[in-house]
Amino acid sequence: MGYMGDRWTLPVLMALGAGARRFNQLRRDVDGISQQMLARVVKGLERDGMVTRTVHPSVPPQVEYALTSLGASLTEQGVKLGDWAVQHIDEVDAHRERYDAAVSAPPD
Repeated sequence: MGYMGDRWTLPVLMALGAGARRFNQLRRDVDGISQQMLARVVKGLERDGMVTRTVHPSVPPQVEYALTSLGASLTEQGVKLGDWAVQHIDEVDAHRERYDAAVSAPPD
């Protein structure tokens, strides 16, 4: 589960939190992710039991990804993290400004 802190896992989970998605739809929903990276992320999430992959018998075959109950429970935690970030962004920005001012101040 080392990928949990990577750039793309949480956005993919959050996109799937809105409902099952086909690969290209998921790629459109996750802004900036490459096809190769998305394939890698969904494969890892499937391996860990967070996502199911369903192949529908059609021509061409259609593949759909959806959250499992385990993946949905992780997505809930992602929402909480996002809520925390929104609530504290002003405080974090103020700390960054003070830090940057102190670091860039000329020595006495």
